Amino acid sequence: MPTHNADAQQIAAAHQLAVDARYLTDPNPRVGCVLIDAAGNLAGAGHTQRAGGPHAEIVALQDAAARGRSVAGATAYVTLEPCSHHGRTAPCCDALIAAGIRRVVASVADPNPLVGGQGFDRLRAAGIEVVVGPGATESRELNIGFFSRMVRKTPWVRLKIAASLDGKTALTNGLSQWITSEAARTDGHAWRARASAVLTGVGTLIEDNPRLDVRLVETPRQPHLVVVDSRLQTPPDANIFGVADRQVWLYAAQRDEARARALEARGATITVLPNTDGKVDLAAMLLDLAVREVNELHVEAGYKLNGSLLREGWVDELLLYLAPKFLGEGLDMASQPFAGGPLTALSAALPLDFRSVDRFGPDLRILARVAARDAF
Repeated sequence: MPTHNADAQQIAAAHQLAVDARYLTDPNPRVGCVLIDAAGNLAGAGHTQRAGGPHAEIVALQDAAARGRSVAGATAYVTLEPCSHHGRTAPCCDALIAAGIRRVVASVADPNPLVGGQGFDRLRAAGIEVVVGPGATESRELNIGFFSRMVRKTPWVRLKIAASLDGKTALTNGLSQWITSEAARTDGHAWRARASAVLTGVGTLIEDNPRLDVRLVETPRQPHLVVVDSRLQTPPDANIFGVADRQVWLYAAQRDEARARALEARGATITVLPNTDGKVDLAAMLLDLAVREVNELHVEAGYKLNGSLLREGWVDELLLYLAPKFLGEGLDMASQPFAGGPLTALSAALPLDFRSVDRFGPDLRILARVAARDAF
């Protein structure tokens, strides 16, 4: 029987495989699998492929077959419960049973209600020993967006800000490129790459005309683009339409037929979701994005949309890059990361937990999570 230390070691190896798939598997979770044969030797390993492709367990079984290694009596180390339903692929638990796997060590149960323990039940019913728990925290963190979509029915919302050390995002003349270094920008693109979609506001499109794609790191897929555009002011010739392999979703509060037709001709999908104030209903938008299988939503927007997301309680964590510069007064509110009324009591401040503080080039990157947002 493998020792507890051996279990931890093999689960760590499976987790690293899942990390390697962080840009690939969306909207499926990032999962790794390691197969150790009855003699204690590596038989096969792999991670989940693109949606519609094989899951980690199948890739590991295929790897073992390619190596000519028997998996009869083997232990499967997998970072998420093997699926038990027919989705885009067949059930992985059935493949493990058919292969003669004797023992399964899994990090955490699948939050998908179509699985939710049923995979473990089927494995146990087939006489397979099942151990659950090693690497649970790491697996859940890597798949926090998938867990959010399955449990809360909304994506995990990460708000990215690049600012000077005194909290300014632009000069008095409006210039904002580039406050942070190339190293920080490259890291920001890595966070874009792992997201299901990037969210911005129409004001950012009009002022900066960005592409908001992934260019500074290699990625097998581009995240989709979401634009909050209450009055459909997005220019049909905006740079966002020049990126292949992604969808552009516009959320509006009203539909102007002429503008809508011009944008739809560029490939945009327009959804009208007004709130009582005549703006886009952000809550309804997030629910709709979950239906579109968005796990992680990466926000790069202006102070108004940032402020609305924070004020309405939809931000889960902040990705903050701070450059070692003082910019002074800045451009009024437009130079602030987000809009919000002045507080009258410290107790009203938004509580945050610092998750990490790292350096990229000369800049600091702070990952701060809204307190208790991950308690689901």
